[in-house]
Amino acid sequence: MQVQNQQIYFVILIGTILALLLVGFIFAIFFLYQRKKQKQENELVKMKEQYEQELLRSQLEIQEATLKSIAQELHDNIGQVLSVIKIWMASAPIDKDHPAYEGVQNSREMLNKVIYDMADLTKSLHTDRIADIGLPEAIRFDLGTLRKTGLLKIDFSVSGTEYPFDDQKSIFLFRMYQEIMNNMLKHSKASHVDVAIVYSDDDKFALNVADNGVGFNFAKKINEPNSSSGLGLRNMMNRARLIGAEISIESQPEKGTRISVELPLK
Repeated sequence: MQVQNQQIYFVILIGTILALLLVGFIFAIFFLYQRKKQKQENELVKMKEQYEQELLRSQLEIQEATLKSIAQELHDNIGQVLSVIKIWMASAPIDKDHPAYEGVQNSREMLNKVIYDMADLTKSLHTDRIADIGLPEAIRFDLGTLRKTGLLKIDFSVSGTEYPFDDQKSIFLFRMYQEIMNNMLKHSKASHVDVAIVYSDDDKFALNVADNGVGFNFAKKINEPNSSSGLGLRNMMNRARLIGAEISIESQPEKGTRISVELPLK
């Protein structure tokens, strides 16, 4: 009887061990399945992000190529025609006593201004020039053009030792600066803007733009699908994402706006 009980206990023990092994095996299979599933989902997300980044990069490269083509067209064709007209008007045999003399002189002055303004626009659009002269000088030149209009007071400063970014980063940062300034001119009603470039000792770059305008609701603006400034902000953020930069925007109605673009130097 005792031997029979021992056999029963032994069978129960073996059955329990087998059951535990089976449960453990099932849990192990389930864990490995979940882990593999999670890995596949992560890879799909990563592939999707890479695809979106490459698509966005291609779109922005096409934009830059288009701007470069426009700049070249303005310089080679329209600029040449305007220069010919300027030479012709300068050599026109019109005496000072002629009734058309004053009108011709005014037209020459207006033509000169158009030629200079178009040259500035061409330089601003041409990506090669931005990469050649560097980001601070490109921004300095653009602000100089804006300062001539007398629309607002402009302060500009560069602190730290300039770090030479690659061409793509320089161009993207300059386009982001342009987007900030365009939105400010269109919507802020500011009378003063302060632009600062900082190369800090802890290997960080910062572009800071602050104005004293009317400000705006950032969350509302970024979610407006048909807003030109909302679209501009999204384009700016897309460019920042592609080069690993971070953007912070501080703005309140009637209290101005401060936008910072930060990027590790190394």
